[in-house]
Amino acid sequence: MMTKKEAIIFAAKWLPDWTDNNPEKLADYYSNDVFYLDPGIPDGVRGKNELLSYFKKLLAQNPEWIWTQIEAIPLEKGFLNKWLAKIPVGEKTIECIGVCFLQFDRLGKIRRNETYFDRTELVSEIYKLKNEKI
Repeated sequence: MMTKKEAIIFAAKWLPDWTDNNPEKLADYYSNDVFYLDPGIPDGVRGKNELLSYFKKLLAQNPEWIWTQIEAIPLEKGFLNKWLAKIPVGEKTIECIGVCFLQFDRLGKIRRNETYFDRTELVSEIYKLKNEKI
């Protein structure tokens, strides 16, 4: 089982790479047979190639977001990560709290990453922004 300290150390390296807008570097944390899911892709993606393709689109759409860890809770073969994301949308920055759980393979690569959060405010702001441009 991963300790809380190990989870905090991992997140201190991994979460800033969500902000760096470098999908290849971010994908390096993941195993070749990874399963990844978030509210934008509720059926998830399987495998590093699909994940990298998704990360390229996702990071390009969010070049200035910032992710920080709030809490780490150890789990079997990984941890639950409670986080804060600050996501700029037009003139506004949405502060979103969510969780993801991570499970690692024997080489220390993420083999499963599922992310959950309420997207209501984020989607609403994006909708407003798009309608203002019409």
